[in-house]
Amino acid sequence: MEWVVTTAKTVDEAKSLALDQLGVAADEAEFDVVEEPRTGLFGRVKVEARVRARVKPTPVRPKQDRRDRRRSGGGKKRKRSEGRSGSNGANGSDGSGGERDGAQLETLEAPESTGSASSDRGSENGSADASSSDRSNGQADAGRQRSKRQRARKEKPVTEVQQESDVSPEEVGQAAAAFMTGLADAFGSEATAEVDVDGTEIDVRLTGPELGLLVGPGGRTLTAVQDLARVASQRRLGDHDTRLRIDVGGYREKRRQALEKFAVAVANQVIESGAPKALEPMSSADRKAVHDALTGIDGVSSRSEGDDPDRRVVISPA
Repeated sequence: MEWVVTTAKTVDEAKSLALDQLGVAADEAEFDVVEEPRTGLFGRVKVEARVRARVKPTPVRPKQDRRDRRRSGGGKKRKRSEGRSGSNGANGSDGSGGERDGAQLETLEAPESTGSASSDRGSENGSADASSSDRSNGQADAGRQRSKRQRARKEKPVTEVQQESDVSPEEVGQAAAAFMTGLADAFGSEATAEVDVDGTEIDVRLTGPELGLLVGPGGRTLTAVQDLARVASQRRLGDHDTRLRIDVGGYREKRRQALEKFAVAVANQVIESGAPKALEPMSSADRKAVHDALTGIDGVSSRSEGDDPDRRVVISPA
């Protein structure tokens, strides 16, 4: 996952802006403070804080090797079956005499039966010793395997385990465009998809008549459609490096312009009243549009508070 760089008056505000761009919670991201803020004369901020952030890489779960454990368990079963067959043979030899000569056979064959029993016990003890030996060997092998895996994880960071994707951004964009045109066709609408690739940034714009069902109230359906398009393109192709955005009927551009006007109006109210105002909960893309709109306005500052889906922008006097 690529790093994003944000600047603000404080480190916390810069981290909040980075979370808005990444669209994740604080515990799902990792930060790197590039530069601390510095103040000049009269406490005014001379140099703003600069922070790098990215989504935490997902660790690869190693597969546990259980071949040694199965091998030691099979040896134990075989040894036990041999011990049972030997004891059954001894019992058969003791019971071979008839009822008439039973007392005489017990007297004459007592030493043999005692020896046979001793032999059986020795065999069982030997089987138990072999089984415990196999079990200890299996446990030792499993312990060595765990030690190797632990050393490998310590020596090689998780970020290096993930391999770079061989899929180009253009292929991801074409897959997303095909998914969006197919989705519009399933809704009974004829639409065309335009793909714009700028490095790892991919924008897919769907245009056509009667596409309102793919947008939904407040763009909530469009947000869900964008998640589906990412699954159908990025995840299916094994891409981890690009950033995909979906727009339908130019809704996102219209939404951005409306949010900019709204943010400026609220900022003027905050400057006049001197009291902070909290906006309604928004998506990460909408929060970013509000933060960007307030960047060039003196006298106000903005930050994000709360957890998704109730995370919102708070505009305060500077």
